[in-house]
Amino acid sequence: MSDNDSRPPRRPALRSSGELEAYAGSSDPAQLSEAAHETAAALVGTGRAAHDPQVTAKLVNLVDELGISTLAELWADRPATSLPGALWRLYTLREWVRRDPVGAARDYEAGRGSAEVAHAVAGSAEPPTPEALQQLTDQILAGVFEGDLAVALERASAFCRVVSVGRAHRVDDQDSAASTQTTRAAALLTTASDLSRCAALWRAGKLD
Repeated sequence: MSDNDSRPPRRPALRSSGELEAYAGSSDPAQLSEAAHETAAALVGTGRAAHDPQVTAKLVNLVDELGISTLAELWADRPATSLPGALWRLYTLREWVRRDPVGAARDYEAGRGSAEVAHAVAGSAEPPTPEALQQLTDQILAGVFEGDLAVALERASAFCRVVSVGRAHRVDDQDSAASTQTTRAAALLTTASDLSRCAALWRAGKLD
């Protein structure tokens, strides 16, 4: 598969966000699973075929229009190494940075010195200010819909690795809530591994 393949959706592209909400409202597990994969493929296919910055911007800001709960209903329970699973992780990563940019910047700053390779792959601006990290996660998500999707997944994976290392370092510097922060750091490391595997699957044409 070439870097410029657009991976067309399995069904015609979604015409509106209302269709995503309708899919999310299903109570049938089998239907919801099918809808999760179809909507993920449709979104990625639509964005990559459009070659339109306005379409990309709308898709990047999808949570603003739908709410994170709608995407959670559709994608949160899908396998981590699936297209809807990957999209769920990318959107929740962006949403976390958007809601807590200062905390994200602290974690990232604490981790970048010990995860220099991951920091370089993620491509954060220098210094990694709250504003720079918000822009970075927007850029990473935009890469799903334009450019090389595998690279976008690898950048997200690297971002998670840096933040995970940073959280672990910050736990060492404070005793309060250490257990919770350690658990969150470990979860981010798992997410990083999942996204890296998704990148490899995409390149092999097996990320569905």
